[in-house]
Amino acid sequence: MRDRDPVAVAGEGPCDRQPDAAVAAGYQHSAGSHVRGRYRQRVRAIQITEFGGPEKLVLRDLPDPAPGAGELLLDVLAAGVNYADTHQTEDSYLAKQTLPLIPGGEVVVRDDRGRRLLGLVGAGGYAERIAVDPTRLFPVPDQVGDGQALTTLVQGATAWHLLRTSAHLHAGESVVVHAGAGGVGTIAIQLAKRWGAGRVIATASSEDKRQLTRELGADVAVDSRTPDLTTALREANDGRGVDVVLEMTGGAVFDQSLAALAPLGRLAVFGMAGRTPPTPVEPGRLMARSAAVIGFWLVHVVQRPAMLAEAVTDLLALIADGSLRPVVGATYPLERAADAHRALLDRSSVGKLVLDPTKS
Repeated sequence: MRDRDPVAVAGEGPCDRQPDAAVAAGYQHSAGSHVRGRYRQRVRAIQITEFGGPEKLVLRDLPDPAPGAGELLLDVLAAGVNYADTHQTEDSYLAKQTLPLIPGGEVVVRDDRGRRLLGLVGAGGYAERIAVDPTRLFPVPDQVGDGQALTTLVQGATAWHLLRTSAHLHAGESVVVHAGAGGVGTIAIQLAKRWGAGRVIATASSEDKRQLTRELGADVAVDSRTPDLTTALREANDGRGVDVVLEMTGGAVFDQSLAALAPLGRLAVFGMAGRTPPTPVEPGRLMARSAAVIGFWLVHVVQRPAMLAEAVTDLLALIADGSLRPVVGATYPLERAADAHRALLDRSSVGKLVLDPTKS
């Protein structure tokens, strides 16, 4: 059985060249080659047969995925859990899904040479084994754990490109990172400081989470539940508007963040976690402050392998040498995938959530 539909956050787009890291690992094959790893008959996996909430994530015993051209059947050591996976389960995100579906767009696998490899996949990560093209994977440095490596993919590459590619952060600018204790937020705070942000303002819903953001380098931590978020963000920036906002909630958070922008400010939008759309934006309002609203969907980076490789390899190197602190939250066995989704939806999670198919 093949569950190869595009994942909500990282669809399998055109690949014009192999990622540099994968080539360095020694994985190159010619077009049409067909490589198979060891083949077993059954695999434990989370499969969705109808759309809905976390309760639709059911552990099943399924046939092993059949490797296609150039693919290997590899053991999954760890699978990342992302907020977009909750949209995928509901079929409520930008990419429409088809059933049946094994969710999971990012994995750490072990190849037949014993090496750990990391990569984005179309789907199928919530399983014990996956059929995957190894030329699209990155070698994991020995100094980097499986969960730490997973922070560099959907969430790490998103944080990296939000600041570099979308917002074009300049030294000395102020940056607001919403959900600062989350997977994207914990990395974005550190990258913003590393790249010269003048002031990093994080938002989070609890004091424990706000303390974590300060430990990671945020200059100010704001309660995300405050009714007047616009005023709170400006006060956190000494009464001035803010230059860059990374926003993924929608609704009132989007509206109030846009109102908090300084002239020439940029609001980079990379999610809709609140499931509530913001107020429509009138062009004249943007012109009046020379402000910008920028959408970001990681799929467009995935479709440009060099852009993905630049972010992931940079982040892996920073983690390996201790310059970046990846925050790995809870690790769940496959059968508790629904609990991982619930933790994301009720906002009780911190950092990167991981599924470990080797545990039960």
